[in-house]
Amino acid sequence: MVHYGHSNQLRQAKAMGDYLIAGVHTDAEISKHKGPPVFTQEERYKMVRAIKWVDEIVEGAPYVTTLETLDKHNCDFCVHGDDITLTVDGKDTYEEVKRAGRYRECRRTQGVSTTDLVGRMLLMTKAHHSNIDNPDYQQHTDNFGKGPKGHSPWTGVSQFLQTSQKIIQFASGKEPQPGDTIIYVAGAFDLFHIGHVDFLEMVYKQAERPYVIVGLHFDQEVNRYKGKNYPIMNIHERTLSVLACRYVSEVVIGAPYAVGKDLLDHFKEPKRRGIFRAIDSGNNLTTDDIVQRIIENRLQFEARNQKKEAKEMAVIECRILLLSLGEAVC
Repeated sequence: MVHYGHSNQLRQAKAMGDYLIAGVHTDAEISKHKGPPVFTQEERYKMVRAIKWVDEIVEGAPYVTTLETLDKHNCDFCVHGDDITLTVDGKDTYEEVKRAGRYRECRRTQGVSTTDLVGRMLLMTKAHHSNIDNPDYQQHTDNFGKGPKGHSPWTGVSQFLQTSQKIIQFASGKEPQPGDTIIYVAGAFDLFHIGHVDFLEMVYKQAERPYVIVGLHFDQEVNRYKGKNYPIMNIHERTLSVLACRYVSEVVIGAPYAVGKDLLDHFKEPKRRGIFRAIDSGNNLTTDDIVQRIIENRLQFEARNQKKEAKEMAVIECRILLLSLGEAVC
């Protein structure tokens, strides 16, 4: 999946240099080394392009990053999170560039992972809406993320730290300028996906100088009209997901469901003023569709996480052994 944890990694990477190129793997590469991807490669290409810190993407980037890859795209170095990434054979995918001194590391975003989000969809819990300290939720998601003997620090879930600093880091900080066309849209924007990207891109194209404000409904409001255990991502997580999109200028957290005179039938006032437009994104993908993909591949996702856990534990045990012997770590 593409989520705000990836966006935060790209934000940190961009801060280390001047021009950011993001390599995106093919479905075949991901299936071989990790398991079935949630989004297709074409969806991921477009989603990563829409992240505001990305200047360029490389479609079909190799899973193992080599010096040849860096040189081909005129890159001085590459950046990855402080978790480990391994091939299907258990080898470090950045080993070559690390040895050459062309590797940099950024902090992994705590409390978000594909494992956690998949777990929420499969377990149908609501604990994540306002209090993910719930012990039952933590136990269920830990069981989903880890194998029977798993203790890897890189697989599993942890609580997302809801801080204003993180929102500030993601926000553009730009005020609307004279001549800008201010456009307001609202919704859940849950599990931010390519359907949302296509919609926001179409909204952005409605004006020559657009200033797009996205209103996000609180978790309880989304659950009222969506039902089940929606939203899958809580209001804080959805805020960061939307703010990372290059077509968005500002987010209203906890926007009302009905747009009345104070904020500017649902959309009755904008329609009365003649300033309401219905935008067809041309993409019918919904959050329900994403959840259905997960459900259909449940066993594969669970097997993927347990295999990933086992490989990570093998690396950790190897490092501990070599450190105890006073040798270089593997």
